[in-house]
Amino acid sequence: MNSVEKTGKTVKEATDLALSELNVKEDDAIIEVLDEGNKGIFGLFNTRMAKVKVTVKKRISHEGKEFLQALLKKMDLEAQVEVRENEDTIIYNIISKDGGVIIGRRGETLDAIQFLTGLVVNKNSEIYKKVIVDTENYREKRKQPLSNLANRLAKKVYRTGKSHTFEPMNPYERRIIHYSLQKNPYVETYSIGEEPNRRVVIKVKEH
Repeated sequence: MNSVEKTGKTVKEATDLALSELNVKEDDAIIEVLDEGNKGIFGLFNTRMAKVKVTVKKRISHEGKEFLQALLKKMDLEAQVEVRENEDTIIYNIISKDGGVIIGRRGETLDAIQFLTGLVVNKNSEIYKKVIVDTENYREKRKQPLSNLANRLAKKVYRTGKSHTFEPMNPYERRIIHYSLQKNPYVETYSIGEEPNRRVVIKVKEH
């Protein structure tokens, strides 16, 4: 049940009854007053009950899920979408036998899907939500190899004194590089370029 109409002696009473039945808070609902009611004369004559319609707001995470499901269907892929959410991040996990197609070359298809989903989720949101779309644990599997590569190249940069510029990476991968080396006392990282060709640079830290 996504909406319900209720009557009460007052608008507040009708609203409270509707919220209780839907089991939602007022902030998570759209309240439409259908009739403010009338107390009548001395509360005896021509009285009329107040009436409201309360509708549960669609969670933005659900909008993202619906978009993903529609997109995957257009790609002729059978898939299920699981959603996990915390205060500032929504994680969509796609379960499909076609994970390789969804990931694409170097994760480019998955990154494009994530970008589009992020646009949909944040289009009407008052608070920005970070959106992560994953399948077959691809993001986590990429994390350790990238971290190892960052540390290996950091040693080379420090030894040779020459900066290293990575190939273009998506925001998630760039964050892994930055995070892996943020406590390194000898080198520092920064990003250059514009999306989708933004790159990470490792250089010797100036003391």
